[in-house]
Amino acid sequence: MIHIENLVKRYGDLVALDHLNLDIKEGEIFGLLGPNGSGKTTAINCLLALLKYDKGTVTIFGRPMTPDSYDLKKDIGIVMQNVAVFDQMSVMENIDYFCGLYVKDKEKRRLVEEAITFAGLENYKKMRPKKLSGGLLRRLNIACGIVHKPRLIILDEPTVAVDPQSRNKILSGIMELNRQGSTIIYTSHYMEEVEQICSRIAIIDHGQVLATGTTEELKKMIKTGETITIEAISLAEPELAALREFPHVFDLSYQEQVLTLRLSSAKHNLVRILNFLQEKNISFGQVFSALPTLNDVFLEITGKELRD
Repeated sequence: MIHIENLVKRYGDLVALDHLNLDIKEGEIFGLLGPNGSGKTTAINCLLALLKYDKGTVTIFGRPMTPDSYDLKKDIGIVMQNVAVFDQMSVMENIDYFCGLYVKDKEKRRLVEEAITFAGLENYKKMRPKKLSGGLLRRLNIACGIVHKPRLIILDEPTVAVDPQSRNKILSGIMELNRQGSTIIYTSHYMEEVEQICSRIAIIDHGQVLATGTTEELKKMIKTGETITIEAISLAEPELAALREFPHVFDLSYQEQVLTLRLSSAKHNLVRILNFLQEKNISFGQVFSALPTLNDVFLEITGKELRD
């Protein structure tokens, strides 16, 4: 559905996109991850022909995307991180207005009602946005972006600063949109969301794609196979040095009596480490062992934590 090839975008000396290559298949919920400043927003704006780029090609629905490709744009829905609705209009008037940008016939009323139901806004039709909670405002923003039933939906951090109930409503709604036939591009800094709903993921930084694949495929690309955390433990440097030499241990941190070990294999590591502590008569409290998460993938591939 989307083909981006050798996309380059410069802002003076800053290279925002550095020969970016990306393919998104029809029917996917495609996660686009990267730190702030990695090029995500620039890539989306170039994809939509809202920014002029220096080099490369963008193809959507099998056709080149240009600033005046209005026939392509009418099949795209956009929900950006910053809420974009009219404070002077009610919930229903906002959704009706955005629907009217794409749909002119009698079908519009049905689509507006479906969007209201989809977003769970039935009891708030006459309210104005300023009276809505943060979660309801986000749901209104989404309803305005998807009311015309687009083939492609771009969601840029739609769950920022919302309550758990609204977040679950939004995530289940996204999966329902996908089941109804929409292809979705999803950006978020919440790794558990991306892992929950995305069928395939790309991690970008410095304007380049560093890795692409399913969650399981990405986890196989990294060194971390297991993370072990042991709380309430008193360790001296000789014991720490011995633990660093254990098979498969490649990273060790010890802070405030909490030992964290990252290992390249998940077989029998915990048993060996606990046996070592018992042999040395070192007492310990809670013990946790975890397989790699998408956050581990992100950290190892980009070499940095997600930035707010």
